[in-house]
Amino acid sequence: MAKKLELHPDRLLPADPSTRAIARDLYRSVAALPIVSPHGHTDPAWFDLDEPFGNATDLLLVPDHYVFRMLYSQGVPLEALGIGNPAVDPRAAWRLFAGHYHLFRGTPSRIWLDWVFAEVFGLTEQLDGETADSYFDAITEKLSTDAFRPRALFDRFDIEVIATTESPLDTLEHHAAIRRENRRPGGWQGRVITAYRPDPVIDPEFEGFRANLDRLSVLTGEDCRNWRGYLAAHRQRRAFFAEHGATSTDHGHPTARTADLPEAEAEALFRRVCTERVSAGDAELFRAQMLTEMARMSIEDGLVMQIHPGAFRNHNGPLFHRFGRDKGADIPTRTEFVHALKPLLDRFGNDPALSVILFTLDESVYARELAPLAGHYPCLKLGPAWWFHDSPEGMRRFRRMTTETAGFYNMVGFNDDTRAFLSIPARHDVARRIDCAFLAELVSEHRLQDWEAAELARELAYDLAKKAYRL
Repeated sequence: MAKKLELHPDRLLPADPSTRAIARDLYRSVAALPIVSPHGHTDPAWFDLDEPFGNATDLLLVPDHYVFRMLYSQGVPLEALGIGNPAVDPRAAWRLFAGHYHLFRGTPSRIWLDWVFAEVFGLTEQLDGETADSYFDAITEKLSTDAFRPRALFDRFDIEVIATTESPLDTLEHHAAIRRENRRPGGWQGRVITAYRPDPVIDPEFEGFRANLDRLSVLTGEDCRNWRGYLAAHRQRRAFFAEHGATSTDHGHPTARTADLPEAEAEALFRRVCTERVSAGDAELFRAQMLTEMARMSIEDGLVMQIHPGAFRNHNGPLFHRFGRDKGADIPTRTEFVHALKPLLDRFGNDPALSVILFTLDESVYARELAPLAGHYPCLKLGPAWWFHDSPEGMRRFRRMTTETAGFYNMVGFNDDTRAFLSIPARHDVARRIDCAFLAELVSEHRLQDWEAAELARELAYDLAKKAYRL
């Protein structure tokens, strides 16, 4: 017999009855606020073309590395799930997923997916091997209707703004089309903006780096094998992205290292990284120098910097060569910020025009490094959720380890950082519940007044993100 799918109204709220009552009131005050999603990786083509998503597998399984990485860890081949294998039967892939759904017990993915199944699709039984086909049919049937097209779901989820992330080499044609639609009388009014992610032309170890420089030259008309032409090309592309709604840049470097080289040394370094055999040391130094150059440009054009170091990307080499990037094998590494950021902060850290949002995958630096840095430098803010910390326990640890030193107002609200569109409201719901639970504890301990907690609940759910990302 199929088991009932239930979302408990008090999920993630405190177990203590009196504290839970406070958290309930706080949560009710923010649960229906619009969603601000300032950093993510959804596809702008969804909102431009507004085509049906297809089937359950294509929407909920294939794009979500949180899901298929868990299945892969238990021996399920990615090809069998439809990853890099368009010939696979979507129903068979879904059955495989459903038969392994128990693997997600206790994980944030289980919370998000159950929310999607219950709240978005109205399903009332738990997913397992027995209900796999009924799930697949019900979801796929609804996805064929107008109410489940991307724009309709965007409006249904009350998304005020969503930022996608594109390479400097992207032509942004979908963003341009969306903006034309926004301006058309009676046109769709969803706000979809881009963010400037220059890693493919900043990281000398990024695959195709030198070819990417040549493509950048063609796009901009600048000589991107020349240092000054290369910097001019970045300025040009940043302005182009700003014209298409960008308010931020995004930098996914292996470390947080920054550098501030004299111009002649920077130019010589650039010549070296343009060669076929660049050393690992030069590659790291160049990435470090470019973070400082990006900070300089942010002061000029007002784009907010996002720096999220500390991932050993594509750790599973054979998997990367077979399937490409973003297949669930980006693994956290130990990350240092205090010394790494000092060259950039010495140069620009006291400039009121600069705004830098820091993320990490290394929780050990929350209290020791990040909170003290953000609690001092006016340009620094902390992003509270990213990847493995985009979870109930990760959020709790973040609040407990950073708030005393950095306060609430050196934070930027919540970032969902996802490719899985339907999980966005589920993730924001989790964040709002966890933050309200944390605030309720402070009220019950008489560390906050109830009215202060109510103001903070709204700030954390909505206002701080808009302010930090200049939205």
